[in-house]
Amino acid sequence: MTQPSTDNALTRLVDEQLDLAASKLPALEPSVLHPSPVDHEESRAAHATLEDVLLGHAQATPEMLQELAALESAPPLSDEELARQALAHGGADNDPSTPE
Repeated sequence: MTQPSTDNALTRLVDEQLDLAASKLPALEPSVLHPSPVDHEESRAAHATLEDVLLGHAQATPEMLQELAALESAPPLSDEELARQALAHGGADNDPSTPE
């Protein structure tokens, strides 16, 4: 007498369980899965980053140019302010008691 392969029994058990689970799932209407573009707003493209602009993959937006101009015209930070910021930042472990 030959015993059935455990692989076949396992495969059959998994298939039965999948069929049982699938039979309990509610049927979804196609309109729920794929709404019409009329039903919702299309998502906008992601904002271009400075890296995208520098690599020539995107054009700089007016907002980006204004921000860069503001950064260029800002006064330089003093050594004391730089030291304060360095001590306040926790570094990679985010622990301010061990500044990096």
